Formats: sequence, structure tokens, C-alpha cells
Amino acid sequence: MSRPLLFLDVDGPLNPYAAKPERRPEGYTTIRVALQPGRPLRVWLNPSHGAALLGLGYELCWATTWMDAANRWIGPVIGLPELPYVDFGARLFAFRADGVHWKTEAIVAYAGGRAFAWVDDEQSAADEAFVGANHSGPALLHHVSPRLGLREGDFTALSEFAAALRT
Repeated sequence: MSRPLLFLDVDGPLNPYAAKPERRPEGYTTIRVALQPGRPLRVWLNPSHGAALLGLGYELCWATTWMDAANRWIGPVIGLPELPYVDFGARLFAFRADGVHWKTEAIVAYAGGRAFAWVDDEQSAADEAFVGANHSGPALLHHVSPRLGLREGDFTALSEFAAALRT
């Protein structure tokens, strides 16, 4: 049996961008990223997250607006190797009248029926329903607060989901 996929969003789960702007969360480091001309983005990252994610038993994959740029800017800071990524292409930020997040359909297609967990701060009941109706394998859509980022309870939930798949 292949390992389940773990789709990783950056802003929210790994970068708690909604935390108090004047107070970096404990255990995080700050990087400044210039993805495009203009004012660089402030990104808070916890260097311990890479080892924790690698230890969960998943095949990791970026599912973020950063796409491949996450391999340049995010992975090295938190200790992740180069990862595959979901290429959202023309669907990046595309509005859906049914309320399904613009990432969801591409993630389901990428998974191709494989078991997966997806950590993000923007999922809704519409995404749960879409995955349930369009994905044949087990799936966990795990919401992470953008004020807190990934915490111990999130890692526990991901670990328990992966363990349940092995039984």
C-alpha cells in the first residue's frame, strides 16, 4: 500500500499570517520574500515543522499559491526536501459559484483516488461535499487556524488519520 498524500498549504498552516502582526509566534523565524516586484512579504515559519511533517508517514506535496516557489523559499527554512506541487494553472484564484474552493478540484484530480489529507485555512463544507462526491479514496480535510499555524493537535490528527489507513 502506498503512503497517503499530504497536501500542504503555506499561508495559514505553515505561515500563521493572521497572528498579531507585531508579535511573531514563539518558535518561528521571519523571512522576507520578494515573489514579485514591490514590497517583500513577511513570512513566519517554524523550522521544526519539516521534521514533524516528514515523520507523519505521508508523501508530501505542496498545494499552495506558492506552487514551485515553495521549494525555493519555504522548504529550505523548515527542512523539507524539494516536493512535488499541484499546478493550479488557470484555476489559480478562479471563482466557483458553488462555493467550492478553487484548489479543491485540482487536489482531487492530483490525488487520483489515493488517500490524502489536506491542511489549509480556507476549506468549507462545500469542499468536504465535493471531495466526498468526487474522490473514491479516504480523505481528511483538516482546517488550520491562520492565527496559530500547525500545532501539536494538528499533527496528532494527521498522524491518527495515517495510522487508521494502515489498519
